[in-house]
Order: sequence, then C-alpha cells, then structure tokens
Amino acid sequence: MSRSVACVDYRDGKMFIAKRKNSGDMGNRWEFPGGKIDAGEDFVQAIKREMQEEFGVEVEVFEKLAEVTFEHKNKLCYVDAFKVHFLETGEERRFTLTEHTDYQWIDYRKIPELNFVDSDLKLYPLILEKLGLK
Repeated sequence: MSRSVACVDYRDGKMFIAKRKNSGDMGNRWEFPGGKIDAGEDFVQAIKREMQEEFGVEVEVFEKLAEVTFEHKNKLCYVDAFKVHFLETGEERRFTLTEHTDYQWIDYRKIPELNFVDSDLKLYPLILEKLGLK
C-alpha cells in the first residue's frame, strides 16, 4: 500500500495546479501537487516537505478535504487531499520547480478540460463538494 498527499490551494475562484515532468506513467499531466508520505511522517510533515522540495515554498496546512483509493501497477494506493495556503503565490517570484515543468492558478471549473492525473480527477468532485463549489 502506498499513501500520498495532494495539496489544494483555492483562492479567488482559482486553484493551484502543476504540470509533471514528461516522465513516468503520468508524465506531462497536470495535478494537485503533493507526493508520497515518507516513513515516520504525518500528513502535515509530508505536505510541508513536498512543497518545499518541489516549489521552494512554505505552506500552511488546513483540513483534509477528501480521500480516494486507486490501483497502480496492481498495488492499492491512497491519496489524501488537504486544503493548503501557499505563503507566496509564485507570481511575483517564480517558484523553483524540481518535479514539474509549469504551474498556474486556474479557474477551478476548467480542471476537467485539462489532461489531469487520474487520481486527482477522482478527488476533484469531492474537493468541490467539500469547498462548497458544486
């Protein structure tokens, strides 16, 4: 079993999304950024570490928004989505990207039109419901 986190920063009608590097099974697709939880980490520690590693930014972590399971290479995986707040937006000072090729703040209603990773598309309607956007 694998457990990962997805980070959802929603403000002013927009959500933060990032485009994965062109490698791996879900390469070159958009996602809610996040990653695997390392041994000994809790959700908050994993989120803070991942956002620092992937974007060089500090985040505040709020409530859990949703959780889904999916199968990847015959292995059951869990992903938990959390509401976060980036302390910087990446607009005045570009984030340093280590796992992605791009990022943007996008109207949350446009996400289904993008080439989004499968697990995050499963999370998407649950996130909208939790945020009162349905």
